[in-house]
Amino acid sequence: MSDSPVTPLHQVAPPLGVPELAPVTFATLRTAIMRAASDMRRAPLWGLFFALTYVAIGWALAAITIATGQSYWLIFAAVSFPLIGPFAAVGLYEVSRRIERGQPLTPRPILTVILHQSRRQLPSICAIVIFLFLFWFFLAHMIFALFLGLSTMTNISSSAEVFLTPNGLAMLAVGTAVGAAFSLLLYMITVISLPLLLDREVDFVTAMITSFQTVTRSPLPMLAWAVLIALLTFLALLPAFLGLFLALPFLGHATWHLYDQIAYGSAPQ
Repeated sequence: MSDSPVTPLHQVAPPLGVPELAPVTFATLRTAIMRAASDMRRAPLWGLFFALTYVAIGWALAAITIATGQSYWLIFAAVSFPLIGPFAAVGLYEVSRRIERGQPLTPRPILTVILHQSRRQLPSICAIVIFLFLFWFFLAHMIFALFLGLSTMTNISSSAEVFLTPNGLAMLAVGTAVGAAFSLLLYMITVISLPLLLDREVDFVTAMITSFQTVTRSPLPMLAWAVLIALLTFLALLPAFLGLFLALPFLGHATWHLYDQIAYGSAPQ
């Protein structure tokens, strides 16, 4: 590990263009996991800080939904997480970067890196993610209307037996397939593009294409990575979002180390 100071990301012009990315292997994933666990041990308060933002928003929107009885607040939750998530990831990426290069984890440069991203390409990719989310919601309502629009029910919670009818089962099958397709697409265009946008000066379209191509070049390891992300996220949501205090920092640190390995190898850059 180098002891020489490294200029924070926001004070230097990022390198131009996409680096030559190596294929992702299962060994790459193992190394990313081990380095992420090490970063969590060395900087637990930063992980807690960024995860707390997510959890607080989840708690607030869940409380508002329960208090008002209006489920449309869940739409605001789904939209707010894609907006906040990439910027929280920036902070975790910078924490991992500074740990790897021996830099002190002082608040100002880390938080400044996050603010700096609002003037780069990150808001554009956030907009794409939100558009896909809203289109996904639209299709979900269309699927529900097509299969269950004429079914008699008081509401979804008190008429759950309607989902066991042939139309209900067909709706669940089609909806699950469509949701899985959208989830896979979102994963493929963001898993590498987010750290790439922070590290290099590229447009968000190029970053998404690069991420998509990275997944298609290493389908098995990247599919395993997607399953791990989905499983950890699902488990983290169950105990009142409390699992996010561990899952989100881990996934943020691990994503940076995954990108860092395929972009630069094992040596710090």
